[in-house]
Amino acid sequence: MIMLTLNNLKRPAGKKLKKRLGKGQGSGQGKQAGRGHKGRKARAGGKVPSWFEGGQMPIQRRLPKRGFKNIHRIHYRILNLNRLQEIEETEFDIPKLEVMGLIPSKGQKGKYKVKVLAAVNQEFTKAVNIKANAFSKRAHEIIEKCGGKAEVV
Repeated sequence: MIMLTLNNLKRPAGKKLKKRLGKGQGSGQGKQAGRGHKGRKARAGGKVPSWFEGGQMPIQRRLPKRGFKNIHRIHYRILNLNRLQEIEETEFDIPKLEVMGLIPSKGQKGKYKVKVLAAVNQEFTKAVNIKANAFSKRAHEIIEKCGGKAEVV
């Protein structure tokens, strides 16, 4: 049996000591501990942010600010009345329109509200009952004139 004493202790296999920086000439890292001479990165706490461009005017100040994004905008999935003219069905609601592929149902657009629109000179003669989130004034008039019903849900 081997007696464990301080003079025969060994480090476990595969375990390495971390570099002990700034511990003198005998450490193998030299006088500046691998940091080179002077400068911001040689100092304590001298980290440089990723966006810093060495004093050059930063890109976020060089580029012009353009446009405006309204965070209160209501997005709609658009359904045109003329697409319903060729379909034999007369009752439409949002899930049914999604299944038929008339409005997008997946991804970001699948969360938007549904709005029914009509062109200015559109010919529509079919009596349909539609349940949607919004209707244009013209679409509402055309649906009611044809004997249908436009219901806001």
